[in-house]
Formats: sequence, structure tokens, C-alpha cells
Amino acid sequence: MGFSEFIRERQFLSNVSPSTLEWYKHSFKWLDTDAPTQDDLKTAVLKMRAKGLRATGCNSAIRAINAYAHWASAGSEVKCSPACKHPRIAQLKEPQNILPTFTDKQIRSLVEWKPKGRLERRLHLILLFLFDTGARIGEVLKVRVSDINLDDLLVTLDGKGSKQRVVPFSFELRKAIHRYVVDFSRKPEAFLFATSAETALHRRNVLRYVKRLCLSLGFNAPARTLHATRHTFATGYLRRGGNVFCLQKVMGHSDLETTKRYAHMTTADLQAVHERLSLLSR
Repeated sequence: MGFSEFIRERQFLSNVSPSTLEWYKHSFKWLDTDAPTQDDLKTAVLKMRAKGLRATGCNSAIRAINAYAHWASAGSEVKCSPACKHPRIAQLKEPQNILPTFTDKQIRSLVEWKPKGRLERRLHLILLFLFDTGARIGEVLKVRVSDINLDDLLVTLDGKGSKQRVVPFSFELRKAIHRYVVDFSRKPEAFLFATSAETALHRRNVLRYVKRLCLSLGFNAPARTLHATRHTFATGYLRRGGNVFCLQKVMGHSDLETTKRYAHMTTADLQAVHERLSLLSR
């Protein structure tokens, strides 16, 4: 058994996505053998660091490598636990950086932008969708018209690991979706956001369009631009009184700790809370 057999099982038995398969393949390139020892795992991480990978990038590969090491030792039927004797490598400590977000002014500029023509209308609706639902860009680009329930203001998303979830959206987004579907005769089976050939848009193209739009509106897009819309949604959700457990469901996180990473508070938020709660404030 080796890397190829592990990947075949994940593809045909676990039905993981093509992007997950590529993640496995990329991660296994750091290993020199398909029967790694504890020293081999340590060497792999040292090679990652020597190549300049950050802790987050290393941890991504470490998760894949640990999953393979467990599979090679116990198979896919047994869930990994601390009692497992197979080699494993610990996650590296990651810096707790503030996640990039759009400012309120930038969001207003994008939302109030007046698009012209089909391509600009499509881009505008993608941005509205991202800011209103907190969905991943990959999930948004896979949405078909039939996935949208305009009556109940709900959309079905295909998330990571082929896990579907239903999330709500606002009445304002409903109006924008309805106008777009009617104006451009989008059929139920079609992608909501499609190319002229009716295929799914590629995220790299959307990223390029969004960055270009931000510059035209007078500001630079934040780092990790498309995912920053998700950070912005999560922060705004909690800032307006949303529950972190509800946010976990909306975001599609299996682990609450992942949701908490998005729940950073800005300095202005902390100042406002302190002013309200300080024993010296009247």
C-alpha cells in the first residue's frame, strides 16, 4: 500500500473533492518514502521550513501526512485516536494574526457600485452573495439557480467534503438575484454565475475582476481578497449580536475553534465595549 492507493480510496470510497486530492498529492511530495518513520515525518517538516513555508502551510501538509500515516497503519475503518501507535507529527504553533477584512466604507462602495452590462452585473451579484452569506467563493461559483429558494430566502451550498448546508440570505439579496435571473434568463439547471459557454467561473478570474474593481473605486483590495469577504461576514455577524454557534452552522465549520478564529474583535470594538463597561464611566 502506498500514496496512490490512499488517494484512490479517498477518491472512490470517501468521495473527496478534486481539490482535496490535489492537496494530498502536493503534501506527499515532502515525504521521501511511502512508509514513513517518525524521523521521516520530522525530516519532511524540516524540509518545508527550509523552503520557507509558513506555519500555516506546514500545518496543512502535516494534516494530510498524519492522515496517511494513520491509514497506512490502521486502515480507513478505524478512527484515529491518541492511542494509535503510528508515526505522527505535531502541528506547528501558528501566529494569531488579525484576519484581513473589508472596511465598512469599502463594503458600501462595492454594494452601492452601479454595474453596467451582464459581466458587471454578474460580478456585483457575486460580491453581494459573498458578503451576505459568508460562503466560500468555491461554494458560490457552484450554485445553480435551482439551489436558491427565493420564497424562504435560503440557498443550498455544496461545502467542503461534499457536505451540503442550507444558509439564509437577506431580502435585499433576494431582489438582486431575482432581477439577475429574470434579466438574463437564467434556467433552473444553470449555474447562477456562468461563463458565456455556461460553464462555471474560475475563482482566479473572479479574483482578478474584484481586485480591478476595488482599484477603480479608489482602494486596494485586502489580502486574501475573496476569503476576506468571509472574514468580514463573520466579524460583522458577531459584532451585530449573532451567536457563535449559529455562525458555525452558517459558515459550515465542523470545529467551533475554526469559527472562533474569524471572531476577532477590532481595536475599535474593544474600545467601545470598554467605554460602556468601565467602572470609571458614568
